[in-house]
Amino acid sequence: MELKELEQRFFEIFTGETGQTPKVFFSPGRINLIGEHIDYNGGFVFPAAITFGTYAVVTERSDNKVAIYSGNFADDGLVEFALTDLTKQPNEPWTIYVKGVIDVFTKASYEITTGFNAYVIGTIPNGAGLSSSASLELLVGKILSDLNGFELTGIENALLGQKAENEYVGVNCGIMDQFAIGMGQENKAIKLNCDTLDYEYADCDLQDYRVLIMNTKKRRGLADSKYNERRAECDAAVELLQTKAEITYLCDLTVTEFDAISAVLTEDNLLKRARHAVTENERVKLAVDALATGDLVAFGQLLNQSHTSLRDDYEVTGIELDTIVELAWDQDGVLGARMTGAGFGGCAIALVHKDKLVTVQDAIATKYEAIIGYPAEFYVAQIGDGTKRLV
Repeated sequence: MELKELEQRFFEIFTGETGQTPKVFFSPGRINLIGEHIDYNGGFVFPAAITFGTYAVVTERSDNKVAIYSGNFADDGLVEFALTDLTKQPNEPWTIYVKGVIDVFTKASYEITTGFNAYVIGTIPNGAGLSSSASLELLVGKILSDLNGFELTGIENALLGQKAENEYVGVNCGIMDQFAIGMGQENKAIKLNCDTLDYEYADCDLQDYRVLIMNTKKRRGLADSKYNERRAECDAAVELLQTKAEITYLCDLTVTEFDAISAVLTEDNLLKRARHAVTENERVKLAVDALATGDLVAFGQLLNQSHTSLRDDYEVTGIELDTIVELAWDQDGVLGARMTGAGFGGCAIALVHKDKLVTVQDAIATKYEAIIGYPAEFYVAQIGDGTKRLV
């Protein structure tokens, strides 16, 4: 978005602030390239920040109030509250994330003395599963850090954002979203162990290919209940495997080690869940290596294998995700495709040649709507920087 356009909209809302030079901030969304449902099994994820995200135009206030307006939720109007009153209101709208971040900063002994006016607008498509909530959380963290002079690292901001979502908002999310958003770098993905926070950047040179995000538009109604069920199954598999090996997590095992002792998993569901976790963790490592050597064909094949494992062994896809991925597999110019996120709806990604983007998208869109009965949405993602102040 153009900065002049953002500033103009800010001054239309905050008409008395025309004498100030506002500060502009940006916080991205994220995609997970590969490594699904293994963060809680001790495995690696491979996310990246994208150039869709959330912008804020901000000026300081002379009092301790926050006045904030969202261009995405204009019906809520201008929302105001005091830094000293962070009480959640009944049916609190999107501002719950703003208050939550301020709350955890305050409880972590960061002294917030500067109120502010802010115009916020996001380019992340609603409901696409690209982590708009974490984007907003880290945006607010960056604003607080800048206005109050905190020396806050990207990891510290990510951990505080996660804490706000866990403790204030009440959603038991992991660290991946906030970490990728806070620590993202242009054209780099992050190989991250969500348990230890050990991480390394990997060059993500996709050459003539682009990441096409395919939104099934299917609401993920089963995701929470099935998520808890899968975690319980993985815990049960670990207990049985611990009779044969000294492990804490499923992903402590290599594929070879798992194959040698997997007979202890006599229940088919436990065998399948564990096999997905172990093999998906291996796929992440191979994907990092494939990108490092520029082998996009191998990378695409790993995406395909990931989806097949999520479909057959972890069973978290569903007709919408399977349909859109299999349609992508059939297209010329596509090296690979997989579901991304929790599953049972939401998004998939495909690695598509830049010259084929339009024809691939059109072909998938037509056939998907014919099969499922309603249209999908598509976005082309570029890998960008993490949360920052724009100059």
